[in-house]
Amino acid sequence: MKNNLQVNIGLAFLRISASAMILTHGYPKFQKLLSGDFEFGDPLGLGATPSLFLAIIGEFICPILVMIGFKTRWAALPTAITMAVAAFIVHAQDPFGNKEKALLFLTIFVTIMLLGPGKYSIDKK
Repeated sequence: MKNNLQVNIGLAFLRISASAMILTHGYPKFQKLLSGDFEFGDPLGLGATPSLFLAIIGEFICPILVMIGFKTRWAALPTAITMAVAAFIVHAQDPFGNKEKALLFLTIFVTIMLLGPGKYSIDKK
């Protein structure tokens, strides 16, 4: 079994790297919002603007919290939900290759929810 140092470094690496990667998807949406462009898909039937806000929460705000390890388990939940919507609703009819990235992010953020942030985080759990 790995020692605690390796586990905690691994958890920090997983949190930081996955969050940094998903931010590349969330930041353009955040910029879109700031520019006043609210045109966006509506996969849940909530309307374009609420869908954009939810995507920004799941792909920009919460990954920043996960990255720094603040309220990590709770912050990972909206990202996991966003990726589930992307994989199973937005890309439902698409081939596996089109939904693979969303499924990988879903798996990673569910894992972060289950394991927690580790020692090297603001939460320090």
